[in-house]
Amino acid sequence: MKQEFYERLREILGGEDRVRTDEPMKKHTTFRIGGPAKYFCIPKTPEQLLAILAACRTFGESYYILGNGSNVLVSDKGYNGVVIQLFQNWNEIYIEGQTLYARSGALLVKAAHMAAKEGLTGLEFASGIPGTLGGALVMNAGAYGGEMKDVVREALVLKEDGERLRLSREELELGYRTSSVAREHYIVLEAVLDLKRGDRKVIDARMRELKDARTGKQPLEYASAGSTFKRPEGYFAGKLIMDAGLRGFCVGDAQVSEKHCGFVINRGEAAAQDVLDLISHVQKEVRRQFGVELELEVKLLGFQGS
Repeated sequence: MKQEFYERLREILGGEDRVRTDEPMKKHTTFRIGGPAKYFCIPKTPEQLLAILAACRTFGESYYILGNGSNVLVSDKGYNGVVIQLFQNWNEIYIEGQTLYARSGALLVKAAHMAAKEGLTGLEFASGIPGTLGGALVMNAGAYGGEMKDVVREALVLKEDGERLRLSREELELGYRTSSVAREHYIVLEAVLDLKRGDRKVIDARMRELKDARTGKQPLEYASAGSTFKRPEGYFAGKLIMDAGLRGFCVGDAQVSEKHCGFVINRGEAAAQDVLDLISHVQKEVRRQFGVELELEVKLLGFQGS
């Protein structure tokens, strides 16, 4: 059965180069952590994606949609299913007038810089977010006062049964780190963003300002998955962790960043279990000291119950 499924994936994707077995996920996550995915697929077209999903249903294989792996922690044991990467072959971006069109694998950083080059404002907040457009819509990514809900007009998504839906901004139901895409397990195929004309010099200055802020406040020199925890209502996760006396706390090579306590970093050789144990300790201490529950922003893959 395993060989039959593998052969089906090769048939769909047209060769071994786009279907890999036992692919180390540490090569595909910004945490640089993770054991092997049983299957790793790189489709080029929506039709190939649909065929992979159909094969997964037929053969009873679980799957996970991956962008550039900027917000995920993969188990040391890996993932016993199919990782479908929509990044390498899904990154087209083009601009017409004040409208930006992009496929789900397009990097937000690239989209923001293309918009700036065209003198369009609205995406400056995304100029330092390492994720893809698809992932950004799943979680309504935002930073420094801007969010995806401020700029998205609509998105084309794929349901698990293969039906395509075009969802308006309202139908995407974008809230703090949530959306209908996440709740309904849709797969983002592409999106349309509405931007505005602006002064190129002002846009560039704002993007430099945000870059300096990130460089000064975030541990960009280390591998991480960005902000580890969601912002608790009425609090800031990083300050709670700092006030709990956990700045620099380590489990193995996993560490609460000394630069920004809202980040858990990989100092070089951290295992996924180290990160998970550190997260658990941080949550326990913040709960004990302040009565506040810290909810993970990072997605877990390959762990029991995830």
